[in-house]
Amino acid sequence: MELPAVSLKAIILVHWLLTVWGCMNHILPASYAWGNFSVLAVGIWAIVQRDSLDAIAMFLTGLLLTVLTDIIHISVFYPAHDHLGDTTRFSVGMAIFSLLLKPLACYLVYRMYRERGGEYTFNIGVTSASQDRSTYEPIDQSEAPPQWPPPGKAAQPPY
Repeated sequence: MELPAVSLKAIILVHWLLTVWGCMNHILPASYAWGNFSVLAVGIWAIVQRDSLDAIAMFLTGLLLTVLTDIIHISVFYPAHDHLGDTTRFSVGMAIFSLLLKPLACYLVYRMYRERGGEYTFNIGVTSASQDRSTYEPIDQSEAPPQWPPPGKAAQPPY
């Protein structure tokens, strides 16, 4: 089953609205807001630079990281049952709904990453050992190193 094409703008708008609603009651700490709004700012960068693989890869990585941090924030700062007012219940509910939508958003952003020419694996710049043997040079049959000075020339006196 093929999912319909979803705009990056729609993903950012939905997550922005849910994050604003999740921050309404100050139950969640400021780090929840900073983390989510920072990732949404990177998403805006991905909208502005449509051909940038770095922007969409950083947005996807940020979304994946905020899944983990949202789980931690909601589980640690969830209020006791007797302190749940209507706005608190709504605010935490929107944060949970945002968390539930993030895996779908990650999948859709990953599809956009692939459409922009991204690879299946993320390259973070760490070099690894290659199995390419085309440039292999055996070291056991090395030539004798060149002598300095060449045998036909006399050595120059030191200065």
